[in-house]
Amino acid sequence: MGSKSTDRKLPATGPAETPVGGWLRGIHFSGFSLVMMVILVLAVVVLAPSLRTYAEQRQQISALNAEVSEQQTEVDQLKSERERWNDRTYITTQARDRLSYVQPGDISFLVINDLPVPVTDASETAPVSTNIQDTKIDWLGSLFASAMTAGLAPKAAAE
Repeated sequence: MGSKSTDRKLPATGPAETPVGGWLRGIHFSGFSLVMMVILVLAVVVLAPSLRTYAEQRQQISALNAEVSEQQTEVDQLKSERERWNDRTYITTQARDRLSYVQPGDISFLVINDLPVPVTDASETAPVSTNIQDTKIDWLGSLFASAMTAGLAPKAAAE
């Protein structure tokens, strides 16, 4: 008898059938599972634009917070600058530096050309002549004529 129960044959599968195909045939959908899948797809379709809008708004909020912090830093710098201008010593220092003001009794030295002298080679400079030249121009008469011409010019030419 034992040999008869082991003689049962399993259903034969066709040569074209794959394991995935058998797995897909084994899934049975009930009405409830179909309704839940439709609700899930509908929820994704409804919520996706809202989530995108939410993400964009969060980015805008973070950008505006960064801008506010930069502006707050600038406001703090301007407040400290204003406090410095409330100090009489700072004002005096700025007047001395910017306007060259001095206190009564102080001696001020103003350096006209404080740039370093450029270094030039002796070969690049033109030789100095030892001959004295005499010019035939009456410079005093030329100066007087130029001053008189400029002073007596009509107003129409000046405009």
